[in-house]
Amino acid sequence: MKPTFWLAAILGLMLAMEVSAAPTIRLIKENTAIKATIAERPLFEYRFAPEAAFKPYIFPLYSPSSVAVLRDAVPDHIHHHGLMFAISVNGVTFWEEKTKTLNGGYQIPIQTDVSGGLITQQLDWRSTNGAVLLHETRTIQPYTNQNVTLLTWRSRLETPPGTNAVTLSGHHYYGLGARLLKSMDRASLFMNSTGQAGEIVRGDERLVPSVWVAGTGPAADGKPVTIAIFDHPDNLRYPAKKFTMSTPFAYLSTTLNWEEPFQLKAGAPLDLCYGVAVWDGKMDADQIEQAFQSWLKSTKTP
Repeated sequence: MKPTFWLAAILGLMLAMEVSAAPTIRLIKENTAIKATIAERPLFEYRFAPEAAFKPYIFPLYSPSSVAVLRDAVPDHIHHHGLMFAISVNGVTFWEEKTKTLNGGYQIPIQTDVSGGLITQQLDWRSTNGAVLLHETRTIQPYTNQNVTLLTWRSRLETPPGTNAVTLSGHHYYGLGARLLKSMDRASLFMNSTGQAGEIVRGDERLVPSVWVAGTGPAADGKPVTIAIFDHPDNLRYPAKKFTMSTPFAYLSTTLNWEEPFQLKAGAPLDLCYGVAVWDGKMDADQIEQAFQSWLKSTKTP
């Protein structure tokens, strides 16, 4: 990935936001969270309190009718935080939130800015002994659309100063993932761009290389909601494997095929770009594909 792609993409997004989203989307920055709204309707909340969680994340995330579709810090997996991004770096996990060994790490916010309808955050990924293993520049951009809640999540991963290379790896579900509503447990139906079920990992956990993955299930009132994660053609190992499970709980994520560790070298950042969409109702594959194509166009620079 060329470094110029990242800079051009951000400039393009900011220019686009000046024309369309900036007048209607509000990003309200508080001490440990940023709330995104449109016409007084909540879109999502981006939380970044280190004392509350080991990693910044999005929770809640709302459908257009204001149904919250995610769970946070669930007792069965306390490290599941809404929509979150985490992997392992040099064998240190930033997913499970381990505190008692050097096997665990924290994503520490260094600087958080809101400008031009865009959330930008600088993060140091530190092990429990305080060593900085990875640096991330993260941006989150919400869009204006009354029929779908849509956002773009970008992560630029770089080695810290003085480090020649680090190894990125993890379990088969590591990546950008979403813990879904309790009412969706054992009741979610998943689909992907290939129409294939994919390989079984264990139980009903599946992996399939696909451009997008989506899950539909009942909200608390019984009405269906749909959430999808989009992969970008410029991402590493595109289309990467998508992870889904419904039992005992509902989860989906986009991975980077972590059975193949990746060496990140100094001076060669890894740029990742994902889209996340939430609808009220049950979407079919054609509708999701159409949304994906529309999102893809929005990520292109002039």
